[in-house]
Amino acid sequence: MSDIQITRNNAVTEIVINRPEKKNALTRDMYQAMGDALVEAHNSDTCKVVLIRANGDIFCAGNEISGFANHGNDPHLAETVGFMKALTNCKKPVIAEVSGLAVGIGTTMLLHCDLVYCATGTRFVLPFINLGLVPEYASSYIIPRMAGRRRASEWLMLGEPFSAQDASDFGLVTKIVGPDALRDTVSDVANKLAAKPKFALLQTKALLNNEAEDIQQHMDYELDIFIEAMGTDAAQEAFDAFLHKRPINPEKFK
Repeated sequence: MSDIQITRNNAVTEIVINRPEKKNALTRDMYQAMGDALVEAHNSDTCKVVLIRANGDIFCAGNEISGFANHGNDPHLAETVGFMKALTNCKKPVIAEVSGLAVGIGTTMLLHCDLVYCATGTRFVLPFINLGLVPEYASSYIIPRMAGRRRASEWLMLGEPFSAQDASDFGLVTKIVGPDALRDTVSDVANKLAAKPKFALLQTKALLNNEAEDIQQHMDYELDIFIEAMGTDAAQEAFDAFLHKRPINPEKFK
């Protein structure tokens, strides 16, 4: 089975992350497949709504660390950036269905979705600083405006998990739904959106998306610093410790 499954059902394009045996960690090929599907949905005359969800008990464990640790002579990670831009620029409404755990980009991608529904018990974590890295995907721009500077500092500087209730209280999540009702709730929302007049639906999203240029500029700025951070001793130590299942040497984090 493909690690990314794409289903087109009438006006709804469904993108399913399907690597549960690896906690749905994202590889460059998976980013490419998701980016391609988003571009196709963006350009489609029939698609009106995009739905992103995952199979298994974890929504997304973030990036496949080995891919970052071995980026070699291609630090720009073109497939990852391509996905980021495809989601950010998608003119069709995007719904996310989240349960279990959302780590790193598993959380930051939600900032670029229009509606986010999560199951009770879902946890979110932005662990970049614990890997010697910096925030990405314009999270250091969007989260302070969404949740306030103090909460953004807690999430991004401590890098500790936070709850579905916190995510809901501070605007990251549209609604918390019981696990047994999550799939039906999201499907119902997708069908409601698909039934709306197309011109009004797309223009409403465009009118709401009035900071797109600022977000894109900040995302590019973050990416430059993120790539620089990947080459630091702290990041290389964190990657190596993860891959070899050993404790981090705190001397490398000074």
